[in-house]
Amino acid sequence: MTIVTHVLATTLGVRALKLTGSEAVLAYVFGCGVDIDHAIKAPLYLKAIGPRRQLGYYWRSSLQEPVALLWIVPLCFLLGTWVPVLFFLIHVAMDYSVSYEKMPWYPYSPVVTQGFLLGVSDKTKEAVLIVVLLCMNLLLFLVPL
Repeated sequence: MTIVTHVLATTLGVRALKLTGSEAVLAYVFGCGVDIDHAIKAPLYLKAIGPRRQLGYYWRSSLQEPVALLWIVPLCFLLGTWVPVLFFLIHVAMDYSVSYEKMPWYPYSPVVTQGFLLGVSDKTKEAVLIVVLLCMNLLLFLVPL
C-alpha cells in the first residue's frame, strides 16, 4: 500500500479512538513511520540496480514485517499502551493485501509469501481502500464521536 492509504487508515484510527498527545504520535509512528526503511534502502537499491525500475527488488526490512512484534509487544508493556501494536498490525494487514513478495520472519527465516487477496489487482485494492477510508474519515469529521 502507499503512504496515502497508511495515513488515511492511521488518521481514521486516531480519530475513532480519540487519541491525543503521545498516543497519537505513537499511532502515526507505527501506522506510517515504519515505512522509513524504504528511505534507508533507497541508496542500496541505487547502488545495486541503478536509477531504472526493477520489479522484485526487496524494499522491506524487518521493521514492517510481523517479526517486528518481537520488539513492539515488549515496548507496549514498557510504555503502558497497546497503540503501537494495534497500528502496526493495521499497517501490516494493509501491506499483506498487495501481491508483492513479503518475508514475514525476515531475517530469521527465508520463508516468502505474497500475502492475501491475490485474485484482486493491487490498484483495485488501493483504490477501494482509499475511497472507503476517505468516506469514513469524512463521516467522522461531519459526525464526531
